[in-house]
Amino acid sequence: MTLSRRQFIKGASAAGAVAATPFSINQAIAANKELRIYAWAGYITDAMLADFTAKTGINATFTPYGTNDELMNSLRATDGTGFDIIMPTVDRVPGYVDYDLVQPLDTSRIKWDGCLESAISGSEVGGVVKGKRYFAPADWGTEAIAYNTEYAKVDPKNLSYGDLWAPENSGGVTVRGHSALVGIGLWLEKAGKLPYPLLDSYKNEKAMRANFDVILKVAVEHKSSIAQFWSTENEAQGAFRTNGAVIGQTWDSTAFKLKSEGEPVAFGAPKEGALAWMEGFVIPKNANNVDSVYEFINWYYTPEAGAMFVESTGYNSTSKGAEALLPQATKDFFDSSYTKQDLANLWWWPIQEPWYVALRNEYQDRYLSA
Repeated sequence: MTLSRRQFIKGASAAGAVAATPFSINQAIAANKELRIYAWAGYITDAMLADFTAKTGINATFTPYGTNDELMNSLRATDGTGFDIIMPTVDRVPGYVDYDLVQPLDTSRIKWDGCLESAISGSEVGGVVKGKRYFAPADWGTEAIAYNTEYAKVDPKNLSYGDLWAPENSGGVTVRGHSALVGIGLWLEKAGKLPYPLLDSYKNEKAMRANFDVILKVAVEHKSSIAQFWSTENEAQGAFRTNGAVIGQTWDSTAFKLKSEGEPVAFGAPKEGALAWMEGFVIPKNANNVDSVYEFINWYYTPEAGAMFVESTGYNSTSKGAEALLPQATKDFFDSSYTKQDLANLWWWPIQEPWYVALRNEYQDRYLSA
């Protein structure tokens, strides 16, 4: 099953009329047992932790990471020990299952009526492995084109991944290594210049290498256009703030945060399709406070908690009713970033199995070192 942004909008619109309901506390949870959260930098704020504690009596700590690979490597190094809850992207979940690093969810303990139905059904691809659900959807967003409205040379109504490599923007580009290669791949595919459909790259090594040999050649030819590579949110923002970037392939949150600070930055989906992803809650194999994990997930599946998350990150929460509590500026950013056609044309990240990730990293390393 493929999840579309249109499905999200439909689900979110219906959810807007849902009234907030009181959060019920599970009195069986020991208040002195700490919940250890390992999630993306900036995802869990002090205010969120305080609200969770106030409503459940459970103390929680937050440790940040910056990339999916950092999360995977941390868990592999400890055999899934050290944290109670993590937040990988759904396409990476099968890899955690293959490495025996996570445990299935007890779905009967989750208040699914607080989560958008479209997110639940859409996360079956990746989030459900061999009939068992490992993933409770938390948020989703895109990676597309962020640009300085004063200096970038683009047509906002006809954006393309190719705009990054236009001579007019040379020296002012910021991209993430491995996803830039996918963006170039989508650009080349639309022009009929790939030997196989790009999606075949995720199915077998032959197609992956054939496509990425072509993609890498083009990427290296345009490498002089890059002002800075990024791998974390802070690095992407820094590229625009201090390192001369005027256009980039970034997460939506990058543009949202820069714009909220008064920077002349806009965000838009290229005609080849914005790269879309979903993240969610997963329990490591050796978590020692599983009871509190379910309390946290159920706390998050309330409009108030979902809205706090969106205000912190700029991403989209899967919590029903969250959008009704958002500031107008947040709603305006979403409306200005995507047309109806953009939302119907999202390119959802396929499942990235370990063999693909290894090859992807090989091509990224060759790109960065060229």
